[in-house]
Amino acid sequence: MILSIPFGFLEIVPRAAATAGPAADASLGKLPEWSLADLYPSMDSPLYARDLERAAAECEAFAAAYRGKIGELAVADGKDLGSAALAQAIERYEALEDLLGRITSYAGLIYYGDTTDPVRAKFFGDTQEKITAASTHLLFFQLELNRLDDNVIAELVSGAPLAHYRPWLEDIRKERPYELSDEAERLFHEKAVTGSSAFNRLFDETIATLRFEVRGADLGLEEALNLLQDKDGALRKEAAEAIAAALRQNLRTFSLVTNVLAKDKEISDRWRGFVDVADSRHLSNRVEREVVDALVGTVQAAYPRLSHRYYRLKARWFGKDALDYWDRNAPLPDAETRTFSWVDARDTVLGAYADFSPHMAAIAKRFFDRNWIDAPVRPGKAPGAFAHPTVPSAHPYVLLNYLGKPRDVMTLAHELGHGVHQVLAAPNGALMAPTPLTLAETASVFGEMLTFKALLAETRTVPARRALLAGKVEDMLNTVVRQIAFYTFERQLHLERRKGELTTERICALWMGVQSESLGPSIRLGPGYETFWAYIPHFVHSPFYVYAYAFGDCLVNSLYGVYQGAREGFAERYLAMLAAGGSKHYSELLAPFGLDAKDPGFWRIGLKMIETMIEELEGIES
Repeated sequence: MILSIPFGFLEIVPRAAATAGPAADASLGKLPEWSLADLYPSMDSPLYARDLERAAAECEAFAAAYRGKIGELAVADGKDLGSAALAQAIERYEALEDLLGRITSYAGLIYYGDTTDPVRAKFFGDTQEKITAASTHLLFFQLELNRLDDNVIAELVSGAPLAHYRPWLEDIRKERPYELSDEAERLFHEKAVTGSSAFNRLFDETIATLRFEVRGADLGLEEALNLLQDKDGALRKEAAEAIAAALRQNLRTFSLVTNVLAKDKEISDRWRGFVDVADSRHLSNRVEREVVDALVGTVQAAYPRLSHRYYRLKARWFGKDALDYWDRNAPLPDAETRTFSWVDARDTVLGAYADFSPHMAAIAKRFFDRNWIDAPVRPGKAPGAFAHPTVPSAHPYVLLNYLGKPRDVMTLAHELGHGVHQVLAAPNGALMAPTPLTLAETASVFGEMLTFKALLAETRTVPARRALLAGKVEDMLNTVVRQIAFYTFERQLHLERRKGELTTERICALWMGVQSESLGPSIRLGPGYETFWAYIPHFVHSPFYVYAYAFGDCLVNSLYGVYQGAREGFAERYLAMLAAGGSKHYSELLAPFGLDAKDPGFWRIGLKMIETMIEELEGIES
């Protein structure tokens, strides 16, 4: 990307369970709703209007001061003066990124609080258009920096004051082979508002307005998906059928969105010179294609030992040869039902974090104390969960749809892991705080692991231990196996789209093929399931994002193994890794732990932890 205005992490995490309703809400206690006043007081606040005007004016002024002059600036009057002048320009650019990011973050968070509200939708759309217009004036800056000779850059960053920005300058040069002319970049940037961004918004608003009728209740997507983890098997089936029916009625729209965005990406990739359909994602992740290929191949080879094996075991627990797809995430027949109030969830996660690092727990506690979390399920609210980093001059926000089950506690731990990571990385500034996806899921999954281990240590009965272990295995399978299957589906879809538009039937067939391969013969993918690709937001918002979950889970499993073997000093090294943000390559950050993602054995270590848990479950089977 030419301009890195943060937009946040939007995730659909299949971890929440149970239905929402008055009784359930009462048992949870008061759920927090975030205050966005640290960004702006309100949509109509004078401060917001002034910042929007200031952003436009300062972007134009920046262009007037520097466009076409970066080459001369860098070498004018020798290295020392050139370095100082260039550093001053970058500092000014970074301040603009922070300002633009603050405005965009606020509009996005307002919108995702209720995507069905036309006032919020207009506010979000208008903001996008104005920020796109303003930021167009900044596109030249990275392009001109990347046209500087390598030797000139190396000399300039060899000492103060430009040395601070050395990681960023070296990082953006990786994009140099794929950059276009100033005019072409400006066209791509401006047309995104009426192109990819418009279809992203169409998807969001379509999903938000869908209603799913189950036993007389009119539910949103989040509530309907939660029913797939209810103890009542008949209710799970009804929910699955309701989801399938609603998605099927809208498949024409979802297929159009998918086809348009895949074609839009193909055009962009072709112009920029990317060869493989996922190469642009690998570049933005700062990860080599062969590393991702090694991950994907290792996980696919492990399907029989992981998902196939576990679902065969779960089917036996249910007394069946195979489970219907709506039973895949069902609670175990003898599982003890426990509802966590919000206070219980907070104390559980903060306690687990504190046992690992009091400093990490103290950062996470700010989210509760300062209203940085929005937890209730509301009509129109974005489904799933995310942690939005906003900008370094502010702080992150966490969105949840909290319903009080153990998996909701894990989701809270997951998103707070993101939040802690974002707080620690913020001092790097707007240009180097953002973390590539190769490490973006590390802190979140590690936070989950700490919380799971804390809950497991408190579990006393065999049924409770089995239920907790099974839940964790299912989460890991959803994070590793399912996400690699998603990645495989995306690859097939984007490759076929290069040959022409895909029919709805063909998209559904691709989906069913990869799902059958990954889940195995013990999951019966009956009629209706062919539609379930349609609600996955990653396919729309961020193509090929999904492998980052598997990357992060396997990485965390390996990290946790190092932690168990040598705890002394581990927390300090771990927090230092998070604090680096995007200022170092993932290989450099993993080196202190003795880990190398280029080694295929690295991924096998991560998968072995899942296999070991399945073995334990087989050992306590009754």
